[in-house]
Amino acid sequence: MQSLTMSRRGLLRATLAGLGMYGVTRGAPALAGVTEIKVPDNVPEEKFDVETQGIEGWTTVDGQWTVEAMVGAPSGRKVLVQRATKNEFNVIVAPGGPYSDVDVSMKFKPVAGREDASGGIVFRFTDGKYYVVRANALEDNFRLYSYDRGRRQLATAAVKAPALGQWHTVRLVAVGDHMQAWLDGKLYLDHRDARFKSGRVGLWTKADSVTAFDGFGVRGTKGGVR
Repeated sequence: MQSLTMSRRGLLRATLAGLGMYGVTRGAPALAGVTEIKVPDNVPEEKFDVETQGIEGWTTVDGQWTVEAMVGAPSGRKVLVQRATKNEFNVIVAPGGPYSDVDVSMKFKPVAGREDASGGIVFRFTDGKYYVVRANALEDNFRLYSYDRGRRQLATAAVKAPALGQWHTVRLVAVGDHMQAWLDGKLYLDHRDARFKSGRVGLWTKADSVTAFDGFGVRGTKGGVR
């Protein structure tokens, strides 16, 4: 009986270790003792101010993206809102780039959605291929995906679902194949993936999410698509 118990415990440890290899972060509410990666300090920040500049120069891949006045907007009086509710994914790509290493952040407010109420950062977008890190007000997880004619989950962490109708912050840092992501100031994801090397940055929602975005900016190392 003792050997059977130990065998089961060993199997559990092996299973958990295997999940770790595939980017599944479980247990503690935020990663502890992980060294944060960073782009060089001398890389300037580019702010995408939709209030004064609108979305001229942006590329809408899918979705209905509009600049709207919103009470309580973090950066001013107007924000970027995605209102399409019938697409699988909604993506808009900001001007600038392409970037290789990036430090990207944004604030998002999940306004409505019955199937999904999410907001995410797209990075290394090239020819319809990209990574996205996203949070969802209807799910207690924070996830990193790749997209290439279909979405593939790369890493996930258990979190308290971000509240509907409130502003939340997502930050993503990618240096080489190393990626880290924060939700509301806490580091939850630490993962490596090398399939996409560089590209533009943007914003993302899924399905029937109506989501507002503000404070979108990037510190990025300019690099061509490789």
